[in-house]
Amino acid sequence: MIFADKLIQLRKKAGWSQEELAEQMNVTRQSVSKWEGTQSVPDLEKIIRLSELFGVSTDYLLKDAIENEECTIPSDEMSKLRRVSMEEANAFLSVKAATSKSIALATFLCILSPVCLLILGAISEVPKYGLKNNVAGGIGMIALLLLVTIAVALFISSGRKTAAYDYLEKEIFETEYGVSGMVSERKAQYNEVYTRNNIIGAGLCIMALIPLFGRAIFNDENELLLTIMLSASFVIAGIGVVFFIRSGIVWASYEKLLQEGDYSKAKKQSVTTTISAVYWSIAAAVYLGYSFSTNNWGSSWVIWVVAAVVFPAIAAISNLLDKRK
Repeated sequence: MIFADKLIQLRKKAGWSQEELAEQMNVTRQSVSKWEGTQSVPDLEKIIRLSELFGVSTDYLLKDAIENEECTIPSDEMSKLRRVSMEEANAFLSVKAATSKSIALATFLCILSPVCLLILGAISEVPKYGLKNNVAGGIGMIALLLLVTIAVALFISSGRKTAAYDYLEKEIFETEYGVSGMVSERKAQYNEVYTRNNIIGAGLCIMALIPLFGRAIFNDENELLLTIMLSASFVIAGIGVVFFIRSGIVWASYEKLLQEGDYSKAKKQSVTTTISAVYWSIAAAVYLGYSFSTNNWGSSWVIWVVAAVVFPAIAAISNLLDKRK
């Protein structure tokens, strides 16, 4: 059986028209008609997409000698695939756009949380201000805990709002007619904003180092000035992270619905995301634990630099685990 006949058979078995299959493949109906009419053959990328879409092997599609379907997804699982409607897709995109602001703000508050403690601690070391160490530490800790509490509340609230859509990240699903086209169009429109925000975020994170080097111009031995400059670095880096997170969450919502990138069918239930989350959680715990126990906030930020350097190795290991899985 040739490829064209197999494609017709698989399409009819799925109950799709040529228009619906074209929508799933992000191509025109004429392209599907040419494939089925033996006038053209899809490229390798589209062959892989067809194999994922129908749950068959690429060998079955490409080799005429193979007559029987070689399923890559069990038939009982295929029957359980969830179908995402246009209404559900729009609701998901709206929720992710709204929660991206809350998550970005919560992250910014976490980055900003030690600033008050740092500045008050430095002020307490200057006798002329008359601020006692215990008072400065108490006020600083209260401010830190309040900011972290607000951040945690925002994280939990955002998680509850998106909990109903967790299956989009973890499970294989199909979209109803028109959904893929709508999402692809909105993703293309957002691409310019996504690129611009990444450029701004990267620029701000790099510029966050300027206050640390700039303080040497004014007074290299003024600890209060050093602390203020360090706090400015936290603020600038935090704003940069806000740009990354807001655009990243929105972009990821498009990829989840299209099952592209890190959310492709081949990467569903990947261990990479889990390992990454655990890694950065441990890094945050080490940073806070060391900083609180030594009160050495002025240099403990180096932990984040070390964590960033080590992370590529962790990511490589997790990718190997994914491939073995």
